[in-house]
Amino acid sequence: MTDPVLLTISGSLRREATNRKLLAEAARVFGTASVAEADLNLPLYDGDAEAAQGIPPSVQVLADQIAAADAVAISTPEYNKGPSGVLKNALDWVSRTEGNPWADKPVAVMSAAAGRAGGERAQMVLRGFLVPFQPRLITGPEVHLAGSSKEFDENGRLTSDHYEASLTKLMQKLRAELAVAAQ
Repeated sequence: MTDPVLLTISGSLRREATNRKLLAEAARVFGTASVAEADLNLPLYDGDAEAAQGIPPSVQVLADQIAAADAVAISTPEYNKGPSGVLKNALDWVSRTEGNPWADKPVAVMSAAAGRAGGERAQMVLRGFLVPFQPRLITGPEVHLAGSSKEFDENGRLTSDHYEASLTKLMQKLRAELAVAAQ
């Protein structure tokens, strides 16, 4: 049996973003898997550009990554009480591709933010954004990493036993969904 493919999607483009670090930790506790990282550095969605030029190759790559993944982990920052525009733009673009790569896909959502709520509102809004795509959203435990810049050591590992335990349980539930998907 081959290793499952876990796609990680960070709602932040920053190389050292805490959402990227959280996803790296998620991949670590997910266990044996082939891990791919999505690139959300996409053009802004523009219906006129789509009509004239079609789906940009970078968007098709993302849609193909989602389709090929056995499971997806998304981590979003919170900007003005919602997910990042980068993440919403990616969702909008992928919705324009052929088929629905999200359909019945096991998806875990988490957030890392500077604020004391850890991106809780952004995560709630993101879940709503995903509903039209009909993925199999893992309902919890919710992982909202508050004050996220202080929650990782110099090696990018979580320092809080509480956060690590919640993340581990979330990833165990995501892995368990792979068995359901195989049926």
